Amino acid sequence: MQNFMTLKIKAISKNEAFARSVVAAFCASLNPTVDQLSDIKTAISEAVTNSIVHGYKGKNDGIIEVNATLKGSSVHIEILDSGIGIADIETAKKPFFTTKAKDERSGMGFTVMESFMDKLEVKPRDGGGLVVSMTKNFNMNTKKAG
Repeated sequence: MQNFMTLKIKAISKNEAFARSVVAAFCASLNPTVDQLSDIKTAISEAVTNSIVHGYKGKNDGIIEVNATLKGSSVHIEILDSGIGIADIETAKKPFFTTKAKDERSGMGFTVMESFMDKLEVKPRDGGGLVVSMTKNFNMNTKKAG
């Protein structure tokens, strides 16, 4: 392991921008491109927003943990919450699937994360909630891993 960080934030929308900025700054030592940083920030925004809106249902009483590990020329990021979780993760990952259509949610969060990162995994968390794991490779010659 080259380096790591952990950030715990209250599950409120104003902390989404903070989380994405912290992880982007943490990745700076790997000399990413502006596009790569933008991809990471967008994916983190989606994951944190999903935790707030869906995991905690906007109740403002939850905690979101953001872990990032730099190893070689990549960053591995985990977004963890202790919210209600997802009954059917594979269905939830399908484009346009949403449980909040009346709130004008597009159902594209996981699709966005998957398209901007090189690897995405969504798992239930022991004790409730979710773990969203994402990896971004900064080596331009690295092919996208599925």
